[in-house]
Amino acid sequence: MVTVELDYRTKIIKSLGQLPPFSPVLNKLLATLAREDVAYSELAGIIEKDTVMSGNVLRLVNSAAYARRSEINSIPHAISVLGINKLRNVVLGLSISRMWSGVKTPKIWSPARFNLHSIAVAVMADNLAQHLSVNYPEGAFVSGLMHDFGKLLMAVALPAEYEQVDQLKQSTGRDLSSCEREVIGADHAECSAIALQEWNLPTQIRRAVEFHHRPGENPTFQAEKEGAAFHLAELVSAADNAVNRLGVSVHEIPADSPKHEHPTEPIQRLTDEETTWKLMGDFEREFEAIRKFF
Repeated sequence: MVTVELDYRTKIIKSLGQLPPFSPVLNKLLATLAREDVAYSELAGIIEKDTVMSGNVLRLVNSAAYARRSEINSIPHAISVLGINKLRNVVLGLSISRMWSGVKTPKIWSPARFNLHSIAVAVMADNLAQHLSVNYPEGAFVSGLMHDFGKLLMAVALPAEYEQVDQLKQSTGRDLSSCEREVIGADHAECSAIALQEWNLPTQIRRAVEFHHRPGENPTFQAEKEGAAFHLAELVSAADNAVNRLGVSVHEIPADSPKHEHPTEPIQRLTDEETTWKLMGDFEREFEAIRKFF
């Protein structure tokens, strides 16, 4: 079993080379994740080097979700409205999702569903981090964005096994992670963490992604919380659960499946009812604005 698992790990790492290379803009933005002193001028300079991205940012900030009395026509002005972290998150989300869309995958894979789910969890996790005490709140958006990246890597590197996982899940009704571990030897969260380690993303983000389905199994859970009320993995877990309950899922939801009656329940486990409804309202406004780009 160890040999098999190592073989799959090698294939997963090699599959990173099958993805389109990061653009210079994306590389520079990822490098700023570990820094807390990013200047407005520096961030504006990075974004302005990508004409398409600059246009998308201005289109977003001028949408109804961020309506202002006068039109915003420059990236520095957009930063002053959204703030550094929010704008950096938007650009990362649009850049990474655009990169993922052209990858060759099995027929059962839907780039549209994957991108929408990833961006939705990112927006939800980021909103949670703005209202709750959590270690490394600046990493919430990227953690949400990358939490299911391992699914894409499996689909790219191991298409036959990926389809086996899907068939096993459908035939047994078991949870996805256990099916992945049976067929592949690792689950998508572990594969996501492998990629983030290869890309040298901050440890806090990698650990949140790796344990988003089982935060309590993280051996350094308490130490990483650093006195905060919640671990970042708990926020990503709640965001993922809530978004799936809203019907925004990576995997196709059968037409005859019963809808979840309480999509707010995962959020309300972390906070009070009033904050929960505010969070859901903020999420709907932001997600509707950004989903138009997919």
